[in-house]
Amino acid sequence: MSAKNLSNTSRTNWEALEEMEDEGIDYSDIPPLTAEFFDRATLRIPAPQAQRLVQIDPDVLKWFQDQTGEHRALINSVLRRYIEGGGEHSSV
Repeated sequence: MSAKNLSNTSRTNWEALEEMEDEGIDYSDIPPLTAEFFDRATLRIPAPQAQRLVQIDPDVLKWFQDQTGEHRALINSVLRRYIEGGGEHSSV
């Protein structure tokens, strides 16, 4: 990008857009999303975000949060020890 392009300012009237009601927005140039679109769609989650998608029961999370130190590191440490120990547990 050239320095000339960086010095251009937007000619968008942001104040008018902020005051616009939803009914005033023209969607005519946007095709509707069909069931076929969603059937073919793929959810893509960046790896750093995907690492935070594990669901933990609220009471379990609270227990880890109540411990001293960083609860995420503690959870990771407990899981790592479980894996390194063969991952065997009578209730799992």
